[in-house]
Amino acid sequence: MKNFLINCTIIIGCCTFFLVSCKKGTVDLPAKPPPKDVVFLPPNLGFYVVGYFPSYRTVAEYPDRMFKMCNIINYAFFSVNAQGTVDITNPEKFDSVYVKAKANGAKIFISINNAANFTKMAATPSGRNSFTRDLMIKVRQLNVDGVDIDWEYPKTTDGTDSTFTFLMKELSDSLHRNGKYYLTAAITPGRYAGAIRDAIRTEVFGYVDFFNVMIYDDFSTSISYKQHTDINLYNYCMNYWLNTRNLPREKLVAGIPGYGRNAGAAQITTSYKTILATGVSAGPAPLYLSDSAILTKTDGSTFTSYYNGQLTVKKKAADAKLRCNGIMFWEIGHDAADDRSLIKAACDTIGRAY
Repeated sequence: MKNFLINCTIIIGCCTFFLVSCKKGTVDLPAKPPPKDVVFLPPNLGFYVVGYFPSYRTVAEYPDRMFKMCNIINYAFFSVNAQGTVDITNPEKFDSVYVKAKANGAKIFISINNAANFTKMAATPSGRNSFTRDLMIKVRQLNVDGVDIDWEYPKTTDGTDSTFTFLMKELSDSLHRNGKYYLTAAITPGRYAGAIRDAIRTEVFGYVDFFNVMIYDDFSTSISYKQHTDINLYNYCMNYWLNTRNLPREKLVAGIPGYGRNAGAAQITTSYKTILATGVSAGPAPLYLSDSAILTKTDGSTFTSYYNGQLTVKKKAADAKLRCNGIMFWEIGHDAADDRSLIKAACDTIGRAY
């Protein structure tokens, strides 16, 4: 019995020594291996200047500096097809835009649209998964830098606010793996309360690198003399997203249109470069400094088109530099290629070299 007690004492002492040694860190346990893939956001590029370039434009018509002014070129558009996968619109045009963007130091994103097929695809987990898998294959094959989702628009009234949120979470998990690709979204200006504005849930803010807020198209077919994209609209939308919804300022990119719209009648959209070429100033200022122009229809009748000239673009760009993290233009092809360029006016204001 005495020997048994002695042996027990020895055993307990050894166990105590082992536990104390472990506590002091003298016994090294194997380190847990790091995960193979890590999900985190890619690096911030600084103040964004985003230019959309549609598939129907001719790349050669636009000088290198139009691409150099932008640090992101969004090729518009790829499309969600009826099968819920991604179609490349005009692959040859995409190739030429890609080459010109990269030669001038810009990142290139693919912008994806087709609201009806977005709704159908995103309605089920299997649809979202198939879309994401197919998109990731194309992102890697094409060696692009990011993806822009241009749903226009999910709504609270049909449940697409939920499916949009689920889709953006899944895309974020895939695109942000190892911080490699960017994810952005074009969203409503937020001017009017309702199903479209409320469909952008706060949790989506954490999934997306930045939002291209489309601060334009506030037109009316019944109210004459209505500017569709004035400073008042700009301020309202900026305040809504930044102050009411608390969208982080580093994730807000303010959209500026490169075109004009009439008011009080069926809508006529006219590119800024066409306004400069064919319009007549409605006041003493030259067209590139004005915000309205008188245009003539094919039947000889006239109408007024309301747009943003260089002075208004400079005001918006200067404010955006202080309050958010970028500006976006729809689209490069609407702009003038000379010194009357709206994108040039913005870059001169914010101090971006080109």
